[in-house]
Amino acid sequence: MTECKQLEMVLPRVKGRELKVDFAGGNVSSDGGLLALKALDRKLGLSRKVAGCLRDRRDPSRIEHSLLSLVRQRLFGICAGWEDLNDADHLRHDVLHQSVCGVDGELGSAPTLCRLENQQDHGAAVALHRLLMDQFLDSFEREPEELVLDFDATDDPVHGHQEGRFFHGYYDRYCFLPLYVFCGSQLLVAYLRPGNSGAGRHAAAILKLLVKAIRARFASCRIVVRADSGFCRDLLLSWCDRHDIGYVIGIARNKVLEEEGEALQQQAAAAYAQTGEAQRLFGGFEYKAGSWKWLRYVVHKAEHLPGGANPRFVVTNLVCPEQELYEQRYCARGEMENRIKEQMQLFSDRTSAHAWWPNQWRLLLSGLAYVLLETLRRSALKSTSLARAQMATIRLKLIKIGAVVTRNTRTIRVHLSSAYPLQELFAAMLKRLQCS
Repeated sequence: MTECKQLEMVLPRVKGRELKVDFAGGNVSSDGGLLALKALDRKLGLSRKVAGCLRDRRDPSRIEHSLLSLVRQRLFGICAGWEDLNDADHLRHDVLHQSVCGVDGELGSAPTLCRLENQQDHGAAVALHRLLMDQFLDSFEREPEELVLDFDATDDPVHGHQEGRFFHGYYDRYCFLPLYVFCGSQLLVAYLRPGNSGAGRHAAAILKLLVKAIRARFASCRIVVRADSGFCRDLLLSWCDRHDIGYVIGIARNKVLEEEGEALQQQAAAAYAQTGEAQRLFGGFEYKAGSWKWLRYVVHKAEHLPGGANPRFVVTNLVCPEQELYEQRYCARGEMENRIKEQMQLFSDRTSAHAWWPNQWRLLLSGLAYVLLETLRRSALKSTSLARAQMATIRLKLIKIGAVVTRNTRTIRVHLSSAYPLQELFAAMLKRLQCS
């Protein structure tokens, strides 16, 4: 009672009445929508599989919180917007969070969760990436005809002296440089790399592992790699050529490419001078960089805009009309930027631990939280107004629901807000999760 009085606040009057605010509401949660994620997690078995990937080095006689409950606490917390370990010291008393984590008492404290982070190692990172791949493959009811793997790197700014932080000239700051791989909207890889990495570092090795896993399950599926010019390396291209993997990868402009495409670029400039409208023409030619072992086909987009020439080049081994290949195949990779932004919405940039492997664990935790919410969007929200909503919108509209929770020996009852605007959508989503 003393604490509540200390936190009591008095606000301006409303219609002549005093307005007083405190934190003595009891078992009220701001995260009623976690009930849907609990149902989905039970269907996928995701948290249980994650816990199975981790080694528990604790003394069994002194364990109060199971590894499974700690994993659920972190996953559901991130989905609900509670990324900071310090939040756990309050949320551990939230009855709804306890219920979705499958416990009847207090959840793990911030120090307990911190110790869990600091136990993570290379073996856990490998096992969790295998789990991501298995979740992806299990999502298909039948073998797909083609899978397009999008590779991209992004900067992850750091603000301390973490292991692996380096100054990156392109981003003009100290950072990590994680590598992401998506297939459509589904996450396959969230691989933390030092800040002095090139965009394509370890990309060929990761592609080899992904292809091996896909072909073990889907022997006849075509596989295509799509990436920007940072991944245009002979090691990656040659491996694709040898193993029947298609690729559509940007290649940086240079004098040789510009000379090869000069005639087409002049046509675009002449058409612009005649019409005053932006022009875009497409062609192609064979090209061999100094580090390449053989000739490869390069698609040339000759574009002339009010600001001048804007040529672009893409190297490929696919047989396809140049315009279709560039506009429909290559440009579609831009959607991956939205997927990376969604990782940020799930706090993938909270890599503030000093040691390397805890930061890789945090990156993967954000990715696993994304798997939960992306599966919710792709399955339970299909054909609804939120079918294309980003993670932050799903959290705001479907997770952050006020709820009063009562719990006794026989029943847990959750009273969601009567004024919640999306009641019908939420009920339909739960029904889909229970029926599927």
